[in-house]
Amino acid sequence: MYGRIFTPFAIGRFTIVPEDHPVDPAAGLPLIMGKKGAFGSGEHETTASCLEEMERIPGIAGMRCLDLGSGTGILAVAAIRLGAASVVAVDIDPRAAESCAANVRLNGMEGRILTVCGELASVGREPYDLLLANIYAEIHLALADEMVALVRPGGWLILSGIPIQDKFDIQRRFSNLGCIQHDWQILEEYVTLVLRKP
Repeated sequence: MYGRIFTPFAIGRFTIVPEDHPVDPAAGLPLIMGKKGAFGSGEHETTASCLEEMERIPGIAGMRCLDLGSGTGILAVAAIRLGAASVVAVDIDPRAAESCAANVRLNGMEGRILTVCGELASVGREPYDLLLANIYAEIHLALADEMVALVRPGGWLILSGIPIQDKFDIQRRFSNLGCIQHDWQILEEYVTLVLRKP
């Protein structure tokens, strides 16, 4: 979506702020988003639920995170605002990666968020503390093994973009890989799952 028009709005502790709007220091943790670029500026219920669930992850400060299907990079920026040490933001769409990199610059996080245009295999094999994936259900199913392998024991996965009718298939797939369901949100059309790797 290009040329978005939006005004600042709050989701939990965060305030999503368009790039040309002053940041209110009294508002929540600012997530500055460009008006042009990929999908995902917090308006969609799946993005909002991921932001809400991220706030509830214990010990997120200092974590090494992976944002799979990063889009605008809003989840990556939010993770840093919550105190994560670093984020690798990967998206297969060059326009999304470009949008993410622009938003990283807008938030002054160039040294802490690495934007990667490519597939999951392009991020290496070093384990992450938290994996964020707001992506299509079929991609969750196709990449489940690789996603779980990239999370350290005791680490977390926040999965969204899952249509309600696909909830059971996703739960079963990740459960079969040893993940334990910690929390979930049933939204209007989608489900967000929070899993932990033993």
